[in-house]
Amino acid sequence: MATTTAPVQLESSVTEFLRIPRKMLIGGNWVEAVSGKTFESYDPSTGEVLARVAEGAGEDIDLAVKAARAAFEKGEWAKISPAQRGKLLWKLADLIDQHTEELAQLETLDNGKPIMTSRKGDIPAVSDMFRHYAGWTDKISGSTLPLSAPEPDKFFAYTRREPVGVVGQIIPWNYPLVMASWKLAPALASGCTVVLKPAEQTPLTALRLGELILEAGFPDGVVNIVPGFGETAGAALAAHPDVDKIAFTGSTEVGRLIAKAATANLKKVSLELGGKSPNVVFADADLERAIPGSAAAIFYNQGQSCTAGSRLFVQKSVFDRVIDGVAEQTKKFKLGPGIDPASNQGPVVSKEQLERVCGYLDSGRRDGAKAVVGGRKLDRPGYFVEPTVLVDVNPEMKVVREEIFGPVVTAIPFDSPDDVLSFANDTAYGLASAVWTRDISKAHQLAAKLKAGTVWINCYNVFDPVLPFGGYKQSGWGREMGFDAIELYTEVKSVCARI
Repeated sequence: MATTTAPVQLESSVTEFLRIPRKMLIGGNWVEAVSGKTFESYDPSTGEVLARVAEGAGEDIDLAVKAARAAFEKGEWAKISPAQRGKLLWKLADLIDQHTEELAQLETLDNGKPIMTSRKGDIPAVSDMFRHYAGWTDKISGSTLPLSAPEPDKFFAYTRREPVGVVGQIIPWNYPLVMASWKLAPALASGCTVVLKPAEQTPLTALRLGELILEAGFPDGVVNIVPGFGETAGAALAAHPDVDKIAFTGSTEVGRLIAKAATANLKKVSLELGGKSPNVVFADADLERAIPGSAAAIFYNQGQSCTAGSRLFVQKSVFDRVIDGVAEQTKKFKLGPGIDPASNQGPVVSKEQLERVCGYLDSGRRDGAKAVVGGRKLDRPGYFVEPTVLVDVNPEMKVVREEIFGPVVTAIPFDSPDDVLSFANDTAYGLASAVWTRDISKAHQLAAKLKAGTVWINCYNVFDPVLPFGGYKQSGWGREMGFDAIELYTEVKSVCARI
């Protein structure tokens, strides 16, 4: 497993952005925190300070909510047409495309992911999401309804779909800008106003996006961005009495706290939470695709994906071949700073996350799991851990049952489809899953029985703005993307008139 050290030349705009302490966006203005506090954002490839950012808390959230409420009720945003909303979203998408390299560099420096992932994957996906929802703005409609009232009573009945109001959105650190777009785009298309809290580990691209939002011409207060910590800014946003809806992506543990806080005013809640996704490889699969696909399923984004294929089930007759193949794939990885274009595996996002992953590796070893490959953190600056394949595991081990959120996969052999279905569904989560087989009938039969919001067949991690995304069980409430996301940010009103 090679390591690399030669970074790309940073754009001057990136250097300048990092040099100046970043403020928060409230009511169309860039302001300091009320407390005057700031916090540090770190480069996970070195552990060194990358930038200083205003530290929002309850008072700042309150100001942001008031600005969002004013924009929703009284401002220009309340008066513009759906078509105008669409034009603003499209213009924002164009600006994102114009600044792809700058945004990619900021995302990679702040999160650690490989620069090619940011350039070719994340940032283009962000502009695609805004364009998708730009097309929805003038298609959010109700319907007329034939009532069953007997003559001589006659009624004209119809429904309206209206924006839910002020929305609080809390986004995670693993896909900072992508997750922001998943939430902002449908909310803005629906006519809502937003208070966005980026993850404290990765606030930078959300703040740069705020600059582009203003440049695109969105009215003041429509989007407010308050960086800060979950226990202060996030908690205040979730509990705020004048927030109509909260949207959260993150851990199941924090999701429970969000849901509890939202009960004070019974605000609407959508949650995209954790996962422990089963990736099932049958003996009749095309192994030339299934092996690299299974490696990518867990090691993409350093395993820091809620959909990561972290439980690999392989039919016994091909188990050794598949596991050896996945282990061999890791030897092709070049582990190094994400800003080095030769790296295809970066660090995990933080020291805390590194300790979490290593704690699970220690737990697996104590319980008898064996690392076919990897299993150690690297003795170098930054938060690097080797991609790891664990065998000799059983369903009672923590490494099998709990979400690690790092580059660690547990591999388990199985005999029959019935056996693997039982194993696959034996989890508190239900976010994603995959089936690799040439037998398309078997694939669809298993897909119907897997308790997961997404089932990929002979592929993994395929996302598109039209595909609804969300989880069963403790993987969350609601669906993002497609029209399902519009439903998250709208209310349905019935209107009935005697005629």
